[in-house]
Amino acid sequence: MVTAYTFEKLRDIIRKLRAPDGCPWDRAQTHESLIPCLKEESEEVIEGIQILKDTQDGDNLCEELGDVLLQVMLHSQIAEEEGLFTVDDVMEGLCRKMIRRHPHVFGDKKAGDPEEAVKTWEEIKKMEKEGKT
Repeated sequence: MVTAYTFEKLRDIIRKLRAPDGCPWDRAQTHESLIPCLKEESEEVIEGIQILKDTQDGDNLCEELGDVLLQVMLHSQIAEEEGLFTVDDVMEGLCRKMIRRHPHVFGDKKAGDPEEAVKTWEEIKKMEKEGKT
C-alpha cells in the first residue's frame, strides 16, 4: 500500500524532527544557520530547471522544489517555536498577496499582456512598501 502524504503530515514530520526526542541536527538549526542551506537548495532548483529544459525529465526539479519546501517548513517551525508566526501565517500572507497583486485576475482591472501584469504588480508592491523600513 502506498502512503499518500499530506501537508499536515509534512508539518507533523518537521515538528517531530525539531522535538526534544527528534533529530539533533534539526533541533540545533536557527534561521541564521539555515541560510547556506536555503541558498544551496535555491541554486539546485535553478539547476533542476536547466535539467528539465535539457531532458524534459522533471524528477530532479520536483526533488529540489521539495528541498526548498523543507527550508520553508523548517523556518516556519522555528518561527512558531519562537512565537513569531506559523506556516499557516505564511500561507495566509502569500494568498492575500497573490490576490491583492493580481487585480486583473481577482478583481476588475485588465492586463492585456505580461508586461502590463508586471507593471501592476510593481505598482501595488511599491504602495505596500511605502512607509515600511
